[in-house]
Formats: sequence, structure tokens, C-alpha cells
Amino acid sequence: MALSRTRRRDGVDYWPGFVDALSTLLIGIVFLLSVFVLAQFFLSQEITGKDTALRRLENQVLELTDLLALEKTQKRSVEENLALLQSTLNRTDADRGRLQGLLDGGAGAANAAQSRAQQLQGALDAEKALSQRAQSTVELLNQQIAAMRRQLAALEEALSVSEARDKDAQTRISDLGSRLNVALAQRLQELARYRSDFFGRLRQILGTRPDIRVVGDRFVFQSEVFFDAGAAVLKPDGQAELDKLAAVLADIAREIPPDIPWIVRVDGHTDVRPIRTAQFPSNWHLSTARAVSVVEYMASKGLPADRLAATGFGEFQPLELGTTDEAYRRNRRIEFKITER
Repeated sequence: MALSRTRRRDGVDYWPGFVDALSTLLIGIVFLLSVFVLAQFFLSQEITGKDTALRRLENQVLELTDLLALEKTQKRSVEENLALLQSTLNRTDADRGRLQGLLDGGAGAANAAQSRAQQLQGALDAEKALSQRAQSTVELLNQQIAAMRRQLAALEEALSVSEARDKDAQTRISDLGSRLNVALAQRLQELARYRSDFFGRLRQILGTRPDIRVVGDRFVFQSEVFFDAGAAVLKPDGQAELDKLAAVLADIAREIPPDIPWIVRVDGHTDVRPIRTAQFPSNWHLSTARAVSVVEYMASKGLPADRLAATGFGEFQPLELGTTDEAYRRNRRIEFKITER
């Protein structure tokens, strides 16, 4: 009777742990299936994106890897539970052997032993059923893991294709940039050649007058050549000089290919002494009005209006910083420059 109580206690100790383990396993499986369905949905939404979608796919690959590791952990847990069940079955078989010995040893204990054997058989059958369900669960998890691996392989292949396309696009962009730089350099060289031709012809026409000079890449005329002091109306002598300039520019314009984006920029400058009149409230107004007068006159002589630009700098771009009459005179000027648009 003492042996019977001990065995019954042992039977009570088996089941709660086994039921808890099985409940935990089922909850984990339901959770993993939910996570797997959600992951499939978000992956199908994100895989059609471009560069940002690729980054999200990489993050999801990491998440799937984590899920795979979790699945492996759960699989190991199930296998451990199976091992525990097998151990329980072995102990049950040992109990059955001992009961069989008791049945053979005495008829008085036969009924009790038979009853115990039936109970153990029922427990064994129940444990076998649970073991079969656990094995089915493991097989299902293995199938899900295989599906996840196939999805990971597909994602890796998609990422590889996208990276190859990105590298090809970068190569094409680099090649296009190189060709554009070469073409731009060629256009700038052509423009420089026409600018040099323009300067050479003007030097021949204008001679060595002290009020006309070359400063860098610009022809510089003193304002007195075109305008009276404080005025923006062209003088007749100034119009004659512009006629020469317009004739040279017209010849050059016919020679420059139409695909070169060139313009003639006319810049007006004043000295630092302020002007405040009703017509010109500042040197900016005066310098801009003079540049516009020159541009309008040159356009009237047949130069294309889309190749002319007028700019007023006021007193803010002096050639000399002194306060002498000579410095004032040199800073009052109209500049002509052939440049790119």
C-alpha cells in the first residue's frame, strides 16, 4: 500500500508540468504563426519599393532571421519535451514490469495490480497521443521554417538584382557626367576662341584710345564716352562707338554655333560719390539705367535680344579704391563681356 501511494504521487507530479509545457508550446506556436502572417503581409507591401524599400527589406530580413532563431529555439524546446515524454514512458514501462512481478507473486494483490496496470496503460496511451501531436507540431514547424528559408532566399535574390541595377545605373551616370564635362569644356573652349576673336577685332577698330581699355576678359569704356555726368541718355558720339561694337558683335554672332549658350553682358559702374535725384535715387539706379540704354541701342542695331544682358553694380565694384579725380573717372565705366548664359 505504501508503494501504491508513492507511485500515485509520482503520477500526479508528471502531469502538471507536462500540461504547462504543452500549453506554453501551443501559445508560442499561435504567436509565431501570427507574426509569420504579419511578416508576409508587410514583405509583400514593401518589396515593390525602390531604394527606401530595399532598406526596409533588409530590416525585415533581419527580423525574419530573428524569428528563424526563435523557431529553432522552440523546436529545441519541443525536442526536449519529447525526450522528457520518452523518459516518462520508460519509467512507466518499468512500473508495468514491477506490477507484473507483483501479480505473479501473490493472488491477493492481483486485483490491485491489475487496476494499477490499467491506469498506467491509460496514462501511457494518453502520453503516446500527446507525443504524436507533439511530433505533428514539430513537423509543421519544420515546414514553416523551410518556407521562411525559401522567402529569405527570394529576398536575397531580389536584393542582389537591385544592387546590380544600382551599380549599372551609377556606372551610366558617371559615364554621362564625364561626357557632359567633356562637351562643356569643348563649348567653353569654343566660346573662349570667339571671345578672343571679338577682342582682336575691337582692338583693330577702336585703336589705342585712353578711354577704352581691356581689363581681364572685358572691354572697358569710360562712362563719359557714352553719357553726360549724372545722365543715362546716350550721346551721339557714344552711339557711334556702339555702332562699331555692334557691327563686330553681329559678325561674331553669325559665326558662333547656336548650341553655345553665350551672351554679351553689359555692366554699368559708378564712382563712390552718391547721387540722389528724382530720376536716380541711388548709384544702383544710375548704373542700371546706363546698362539698359546700351543694351536697348545694341538691340536696335540688330543684335539678338536674347543674347544681351544689362547689369548695374553701382559703386560696389571699383577698379581703384582712391578718392582722387582720376580714381573716380576710372571707376565710372561701362564694361562689355562675352560669357556663358
